[in-house]
Amino acid sequence: MRKIRVGLTRHQLREVAFQTIFSMMYQEDAAIIDSISYTLSLMDEKFELEEEDLVIPTYLEVVVTGIMEKQTMLDSIIEKHLKGWKINRLAKADLIILRLAIFEMLYLKDVPNKVSLNEALELAKTYSDEESKRFINGVLSSVLNDIEN
Repeated sequence: MRKIRVGLTRHQLREVAFQTIFSMMYQEDAAIIDSISYTLSLMDEKFELEEEDLVIPTYLEVVVTGIMEKQTMLDSIIEKHLKGWKINRLAKADLIILRLAIFEMLYLKDVPNKVSLNEALELAKTYSDEESKRFINGVLSSVLNDIEN
């Protein structure tokens, strides 16, 4: 099995996590490590990955595994902060971005909450539109307010 080199930035790792989780929505029986490896193989050119076998960064494995295991809980938090929306009406990309940011806020204490929010907005710039970016900002700001108070 091919592994990733450790030199990716956290932003790049978040992008890999996003892509992996997105693909797993359509391949529910896929193993997490296999899905991460597959996503990385598709992103070779973008991140200039080398072919040598190295270890998948812990951050990436923790985030993807954690989001998959805690999806129901993360979705209940998201639903609590939706104003006039139902979770099943959200674009899949927006839902994954929200799950990723909330997971980081709750479980990754080495990542400041504001960084998680800002990184979510960066992902939204790439994978959503301006309206979705504002929506994500509103939901995450509400979640962040609950976490910090």
